[in-house]
Amino acid sequence: MKILSAEFLISAVSPNQYPRQPLPEVAFAGRSNVGKSSLLNTLVHRKGLAKTSVTPGKTRVINFFLINQHFMFVDLPGYGYARVPREIQASWRPMVEAYLQRRETLRAVVHIVDLRHAPTEQDQQLREWLQHQGMMIVVVATKADKIPPGRRAVHIQTVRRTLAMPADEPLQLFSAHTHEGRLQLWQRLTDLLTPVAHGRGGPAM
Repeated sequence: MKILSAEFLISAVSPNQYPRQPLPEVAFAGRSNVGKSSLLNTLVHRKGLAKTSVTPGKTRVINFFLINQHFMFVDLPGYGYARVPREIQASWRPMVEAYLQRRETLRAVVHIVDLRHAPTEQDQQLREWLQHQGMMIVVVATKADKIPPGRRAVHIQTVRRTLAMPADEPLQLFSAHTHEGRLQLWQRLTDLLTPVAHGRGGPAM
């Protein structure tokens, strides 16, 4: 995918603030500090498009980014960071669920986990919820460069087992540092963003 333009469009906390353009979207979800912003920036070759922070849990809105004037990336708030007050974390859930359930242009959710660690209970809950909603899911394991090649199979098996991924479901490894997996992930997203791709209500990947 050749990136001709990538720009921040708007932040939203409710459906009436969502962009009006009827363009296909891919949402990105994952725990705080899982490398979500770095993944987004690496995909579009823009260092500061999605703001990275040394303070996990800082993103408290839904951020929309317009890519190549043809589709959107949607950055959902990270979850699971203990220092964020519980009442704030509780307010994120209905905001995110409203987007995921109501956004007709949503084609898929990229579920981001950290290859170094077993997915958490919240990771499992998110996957189960997305599956229940009949959404397309692309599981990406970030920070792959931190795992020596000889240890990767063990970590991959842990992720797949914890998330109960079937044998034929792909797990995409990714590294924002080395750009490993960037082209492969783009290929999957391109397939989903084309007009012939399955829309809402399709089977989970």
